[in-house]
Parts: sequence; structure tokens; C-alpha cells
Amino acid sequence: MDLFEDSSQKETSLDGPLADRIRPGTLEEVIGQEHITAPGSLLQKAIEDDRVFSIILWGPPGCGKTTLAGIIANETQSDFVRISAVLSGVKDIRQIIAQAKERRALYKKRTILFVDEIHRFNKAQQDAFLHHVEKGLITLVGATTENPSFEVIPALVSRCRVLALKSLEKQSLVQILKRALTEPEKGLACQEKIFTLEALEHIARVSDGDARIALTNLETAVLHFAGKEEISIDDVEKAIEKKSLLYDKAGEEHFNLISAFIKSLRGSDPDAAIYWLQRMLMAGDDPFYMLRRMVRFATEDIGIADPGALTMALNAMESFRFLGHPEGDAALLQAAVYLATAPKSNKVYQAHKRVQKTIEETGYSPVPMHIRNAPTKLMKEMDYGKGYQYAHDFDDAITAQRYLPEAIGNHRFYRPTDRGYEHTINKRLNHWRQLKKERSADKRGGYPSAKEGVEK
Repeated sequence: MDLFEDSSQKETSLDGPLADRIRPGTLEEVIGQEHITAPGSLLQKAIEDDRVFSIILWGPPGCGKTTLAGIIANETQSDFVRISAVLSGVKDIRQIIAQAKERRALYKKRTILFVDEIHRFNKAQQDAFLHHVEKGLITLVGATTENPSFEVIPALVSRCRVLALKSLEKQSLVQILKRALTEPEKGLACQEKIFTLEALEHIARVSDGDARIALTNLETAVLHFAGKEEISIDDVEKAIEKKSLLYDKAGEEHFNLISAFIKSLRGSDPDAAIYWLQRMLMAGDDPFYMLRRMVRFATEDIGIADPGALTMALNAMESFRFLGHPEGDAALLQAAVYLATAPKSNKVYQAHKRVQKTIEETGYSPVPMHIRNAPTKLMKEMDYGKGYQYAHDFDDAITAQRYLPEAIGNHRFYRPTDRGYEHTINKRLNHWRQLKKERSADKRGGYPSAKEGVEK
């Protein structure tokens, strides 16, 4: 039997798995990848105009890579050939190339080659069709769960457009499950109400963004409780053998757990922090919600006591966006441990509140003339920038000139602690204040350095 097939002639069996039976046939039916499939998108226009370009579909399992390849097959006039990199070799690729040349010569038809798990091809195998992709003999559609930058040869990546698919969110999975329940021909042809919403949401949560797993779990539950008028979350737990943790993302328990997590970070307890974090992850909370809270925590509760905290939180967010579940979960725990063990300071947060209050009380005070910019002759004649001391012309780059509006005076909004890096900042600010005090009697606002000393 051939290791490859013409997928355009393949019919989906009604006896096959549910996930295969109800695959969307058009881009309009695809749920959860709107950034790729929406009207007017690059892919939508390419399919509509029958001008499909070489593509690498990159995303986690069950997000729709094979589905999109099938849609390209159904909605274009090209011959569509599918192979698996696990089962195929250079010999198979050569046979496909020969057939593609024959189609072009005899029928003037293009060939679209779909390579599933393209990252499993070694360099020699990828090189085998590189030339033919470059010359346009075949249009390549590759699917991979691995980063193409590392697992696909650069020459091939440069000739393809990489489309990154996302792990499906809970709401998207619930939509897919509802469609599977109500689809009369290829679906389960059940009434949607046979499942409670909580039961469907539980299936979505435990499926880790994978539509194939979610649909398999749904089918298992339907077969297990055939004839039952209503299938509850308890029934689903028994069918798929995954318990639902006490959690309601819209209710009190959600706020209890996030409160426990943040307070554990603030209390510098890394063990408690990762415990509550893992509780939320296992219950299916949105990881980006937790990451946003950690970014906020880094600015509000750590601040400049450890400037690396914000970088760590943002890096964790980007790492999770890059890896997804479950590999990316470790990035959240790493950030949580860092934040919990970092020195704490809310002084920047307090400074924000103070300056906001002062502006509300004093209004919008004008910018002092000496620190205004003077790009035109008229503005210079109006004394814009007059008397400004260029800090680098003075020892320690410090002058005694004022930068706040006169109505504000020398108000101190930011008052650092003696913890972490703020200890260094505090010493520095105290030193500068002493220098300014000593130099304030001098009309130039400071003492010019020996090298420069030119007022700018």
C-alpha cells in the first residue's frame, strides 16, 4: 500500500472517530484560530483566489493543523497529496515529485504536498524537495508541533510562510463540543441539553486546548451514558476519569485562590505560591490571567527593589506563549518562585498614587521655562530653555536646578526602602540631595567640571 494518498478523494467514514468525522470543511467553520482564518486574512485570500503558497502550520496538538490542510485540499483546484514524515522517506518524496511533474505536463495542474509532522524529516529528506518548492513544482503545506526555526532547515523555512496556531481556549472547545452534539449527519445527533454546561466546560478544561482529546472525551461520555436524559459533571468525571477541582472561574473560589497566590508571593513564601498556582493550573484557569497578575505584582509589590522581577514575569509570559501547555507551565512556576523570593517594595506604586493625587489637587502646572525645548527663534526670544544647565557638564552630572513646576516645589513622591536594589538607589539619592543642597547657593546651580563647564 502507498505511504501517501490523494486526500481530495478521501471520504470520511461515519464509523470513524468523532474528531475525524466533524472536521470543518471550510475556513468559516473553523473555531478558535480567527487570526489565521478570518475573512480578509492572508490564508483566506490565498484559498479564495486559488493561489495557495507554501506554508508551515506550527502549533500544539489538536489545534487544527490537519484540518486547515484538509480545507486547502477541498477548496483549491490543485491535486492534494498527503504524507506522514513518520512513515515516508526520500524514495516516497521522489515518487511524489515524479507524479507532480507528470500532472503539470499532462494536465497543467499544480500539486500541493501536505507533510504531517514535517519536523521528523531529517536534513537530507527536507533537502529532497527543497528545490522543487523553490521552483514552484510543488506547494508545500507542512504541519509541526515543534518550532520550525529549530526543526526545519532554514532554506525551507525561508521559502514558506509560517502560520502559528494557538492552543484552543476553553470557550472555543465548548463551541466545538456543542457543534459535535448537534451535528445531525456526522456528529452525535444528540440534543445539546443532554450535557450540562458545567460538564462540557469540564471536558474542555481537562483537554489542554486539544480539540481531538475534547471530542474523544465527549464521545466516550455519550457512549458510557447512552440513554441518560442528562449527563452531569459527575458523570463526565466517571467517564473520562478526571476529577474537577473545586473551582468556579466566575465565582468566589476563583478569587479565593488568586488571593491566596498573590498573598503568598507578597509574604515571600515560594512553596505556598507554587501550590496555589498549580491548583489554578490544574483547575483550568487561564494561564495568561495568572501571568498578568504576576506582571502587576512585579511592579506593585517588588518594584525597583529587584528590577529583574518585571523582566522575569514578562519572560515567563513570552515563554508560555511560545510553548503552551504543558511545557510552558514551568515558566509560570519559575516566575512565581522568583517573585516570592525577591526583596519587596511598593514604593513605586505609592509614588504613583502620590503624584496622581498631587496632579488632581494642583492641576496642570506649566513646565518651567528653563527646561522647555526651544527649536525656533521665536521660542528662544520668549526665553524657552533660558538658564538650562546641561547635567553632563557638571561633576557627578548633578546641578541644583529645579525640574518640577514651581507650584509643586521639591516634593518627594518616590521614597525608596533600604531593601534590595532600592538600598543602592536610596544611598545615591541621599548623596545627590546633599550635593544639590551644597550647590544651591551657587547661581549656576552647581560647579562645572574641569573638562567641560560649558553651559548648554
